[in-house]
Amino acid sequence: MLIPFRRRKAPDDAPSPSVGPDRRVYAIGDVHGRDDLFAQLLDRIALDEADRRPLPRLLILLGDLVDRGPQSRQVVERAMNLAHAGEDVHFLKGNHEEMFVAAARGNVRAAAPFRRYGGVETLASYGLEPGQSAGMDDEAIAQWMLAHVPRDHVDFLDAFPDMLPLGDYLFVHAGVRPRIALDAQIAADLRWIRGDFLNHRHHFGKMIVHGHSISDDVDAQPNRIGIDTGAFRSGLLTAIGLEKDRRWFLQTGA
Repeated sequence: MLIPFRRRKAPDDAPSPSVGPDRRVYAIGDVHGRDDLFAQLLDRIALDEADRRPLPRLLILLGDLVDRGPQSRQVVERAMNLAHAGEDVHFLKGNHEEMFVAAARGNVRAAAPFRRYGGVETLASYGLEPGQSAGMDDEAIAQWMLAHVPRDHVDFLDAFPDMLPLGDYLFVHAGVRPRIALDAQIAADLRWIRGDFLNHRHHFGKMIVHGHSISDDVDAQPNRIGIDTGAFRSGLLTAIGLEKDRRWFLQTGA
């Protein structure tokens, strides 16, 4: 599904932001364990790109590859295959990668929030069925993850950076703290922030492309673009395409 974008000017009527010359960028929102949708959207990106003039392509995943959906392990493996195949792809760390990595490294305190926010489904994709995990305490969960989650998966997710600037854009998982310089942002905000960021009406210095906060459709504002459309429950996984000062959106079907 190709969604037309209605251009909105920033409050100061500034020129439309540009991702820079001589490259095409696709950024994908929160996959959350839906490998079926991840594969579909990659196919749609390939078809979209085939209809455009040849340009170097950069693919960005905005974080939260894991949890909630049923196929977290498969999503991680597909992402690793993209990276190992020499694709020009960047992955950003979300709050769910943060929880997953901590629990998988044996942090007992991280196991409880990990389980509460979709980790049960992730554990099932690695072989621990929900009926089994329900009877285990947090220490047992952390020890199970140490023994059964492949270390290369954990290391891969843990290596993700927190932001990626490109031209007039900044790609992050959750957002940025208003009135703080972009180079002074802290990881907790970049992975977790919501209200203060979403409600801010002024420019951040760059156009922010983010996931983390679910909306029914693309949330395009004058200072930010949210592309988390709740794929794990809606079936709608969204990507933004960028070329110079143009942008468009691709989605899986509902």
